[in-house]
Amino acid sequence: MSLPGPLSGRLRDLGLGVRFAVSGGREGWTRTLLTAIGVGIGVLVLLGAASVPTFLHKGNAREHARMLGMGSSGEHVHRSDHSFLYVDVSSQYRSDQVSGYLLRPDGAHPALPPGVDKVPGPGEMVVSPALRKLLASPEGRLLKERYDYRVVGTVHDAGLTSPFDLYLYAGSSTIDTAHGAHRADRYGAYLRPQPLNPVLVVMVVLACVVLLVPVAVFIATAVRFGGERRDRRLAALRLVGADARMTRRTAAGEALFGTLLGVALGGVFFLGARQILAHVQIWGLQGFPADVTPMPALAALILLAVPLSAVAVTLFALRSVTIEPLGVVRSSRPRPRRLWWRLPVPAAGVALLLTAEPVDAVDVLGLVHIAAGVLLSLLGLVLVLPWLVEAAVRRLRGGPVPWQLAVRRLQLHSGGASRAVAGISIAVAGGIALQMFTVGIDADFRKTTGADPKRAQFGALASYPSGALAQRMVDDFGATKGVKKVIGTVESWARPQRAKADPRGATTVSFTVGSCGSLRELAHLSSCENGDAFRVTESHDAQQDGRLQKLARPGTRLAVDDGRDLYGGTAKPVLWTLPKDVPTVASRRAPDGTYFGGILATPGAIDPSRLHNATTSAEIQVDESVPDVYDLVRNTAFRIEPGMRTWNFRDVQRDQQYTSIRSGVFTASALTLTLIAAAMLVSQIEQLRERRRLLSVLVAYGTRRSTLAWSVLWQTALPVVLALALAVAGGLGLGRLMLGMAHKPVTDWGLWLPLAGVGLASVATVTLLSLPPLYRWMRPDGLRTE
Repeated sequence: MSLPGPLSGRLRDLGLGVRFAVSGGREGWTRTLLTAIGVGIGVLVLLGAASVPTFLHKGNAREHARMLGMGSSGEHVHRSDHSFLYVDVSSQYRSDQVSGYLLRPDGAHPALPPGVDKVPGPGEMVVSPALRKLLASPEGRLLKERYDYRVVGTVHDAGLTSPFDLYLYAGSSTIDTAHGAHRADRYGAYLRPQPLNPVLVVMVVLACVVLLVPVAVFIATAVRFGGERRDRRLAALRLVGADARMTRRTAAGEALFGTLLGVALGGVFFLGARQILAHVQIWGLQGFPADVTPMPALAALILLAVPLSAVAVTLFALRSVTIEPLGVVRSSRPRPRRLWWRLPVPAAGVALLLTAEPVDAVDVLGLVHIAAGVLLSLLGLVLVLPWLVEAAVRRLRGGPVPWQLAVRRLQLHSGGASRAVAGISIAVAGGIALQMFTVGIDADFRKTTGADPKRAQFGALASYPSGALAQRMVDDFGATKGVKKVIGTVESWARPQRAKADPRGATTVSFTVGSCGSLRELAHLSSCENGDAFRVTESHDAQQDGRLQKLARPGTRLAVDDGRDLYGGTAKPVLWTLPKDVPTVASRRAPDGTYFGGILATPGAIDPSRLHNATTSAEIQVDESVPDVYDLVRNTAFRIEPGMRTWNFRDVQRDQQYTSIRSGVFTASALTLTLIAAAMLVSQIEQLRERRRLLSVLVAYGTRRSTLAWSVLWQTALPVVLALALAVAGGLGLGRLMLGMAHKPVTDWGLWLPLAGVGLASVATVTLLSLPPLYRWMRPDGLRTE
């Protein structure tokens, strides 16, 4: 079946353009390959962005599949042939997180962890490849002392989140429920996702727009490579009888072939780039190469939209070009660019942002509203930049020869220079806005803990009570190299004997047992001997102090344990009488920043081992000048009790979601800026290639090569300075509008300096890298023609 006449003619014209792209000899293929490389870099970024949802989903799915806890085992698991006891033995080693479990099977066929072929026996462990490598290296000496088990197997990819995951499963014959172990019969936990703060949602939307718009702009620039030579070819086509519409369709076909080749090249770049994840951690980004898979719908959209955009951009670029048989009107003095139709685009973006809802009440429609405002604001910079460059260079006169050559070139053809720096200008403007917004909301996701790292830098917690354990923690931690002081306590709750338990804690007060030395860190004690008890007020919590006065009067009979064990069973409640002569003392801020309010008792007043639902903790002061002192303390904690939790005291704590998003955004920003710089290098080389005959002519007439090199430098520097000035102004304005929606002031107007410096350094690097091909194309053999 033949196609209708008009459609057949259009396809024939497109096919003719494809033939021009592939049959133009070395020059034609060079032009096509440069276009393909430029488009390929852009497609690489877009496919990477389309892979983010899959990347996060697969990593989270494997993380949840290996988790143990209430979500995997329910509230109570009975002992069976498939059940097992486990203790979480995760810890930190220097700056790395080491995770894993200590296991003790209840029967002959315990459930297997994901990625593990066999449960390790007592004294054995299976480890991830990265952990095996670390333990075998000199850098893992202290970690080997902590996990001193015989390696008998490997955790496969199904049980890991990335190739760099430090994970282990070790076997034990000694763990039991009385000492902090839990029982489960399967792996995998469903965790209800924590909803994102609306401010963070807006931050993510802003980041997506800021990172993807420069890529789209560069793709639109890349498909216009070789525009001047293409116009001359189209003029020749008119000379043999083609009409204007046919020439435009032919030009679109030529751009379409280079773009399709670029899409294929982008796919190859993408497949190669994701293999890097198997060998290198990029700013904390971890995952398996297979995790970086674009969502099918987004991938199809990219593969369809990029070629169609290439055709649309080519036809749009030819809208004001009159191609005649004897030449192209563009070769004459161009008509000055108009500003009146460019300003409405950024003005519309500003209007949308000014009328957007506050970010703390934004919904899906509001997010679209904000995204459209940011998009139009950034695209407005692209539209204004060519007018700004043209208006600035039109007024320049005189100066040294390199300066005059650069200015004259820009006066004749400023559009190419503007397009070359458009991507970097949007990246800088968006980066400034994103940085302003991130810094402006930082205080909302950072809280002061009140901890005093000078009094204690380290905390340790065991999930069961024991006066003996508390004393061992004091002794063993105190004997650890680099430890100065240890505070060990057992914490529980107390309520009047006849009072009913209240889930909200309305009938309970805090109850802590420790030595006199430890209790002095929690309250101002004038004197203390073993056997003493104290009531502590002034805890900075009026409700806590009120309950103490009401529920813990001197002589009151208290239940200092509710009689329930960790698995819902019952035990005899522990009763204790508060002495009638108990003194009331004032609270003292603890090293962790809290103020204790409740009852303090020494082991001589009550035996802490009688308590069922208490925890044993220690606060440790260390000498940070001792090498690896924190890992020495963690090793001691593991020897005391493998399941003991340890942490560092910090005076400032950040929201985890905010920290993760911020790290991801800046990682993506760095990668995008790097790829934009690489794409600019391709663009710069393409422009120099088009002018190589002119450069050779100038050298042949005696122009020094250094003069031409400086002229190329000025041709790049002038648009870059103007673009960065526009980017800084636009970025500051956009950042101020975004902070206004969050009701936040601008905390630092100087944030643009580093980002502008990065943009300037990127352009300088691109210019320096383009000098070798520039000198090569200034040779006399550039005058040859066919």
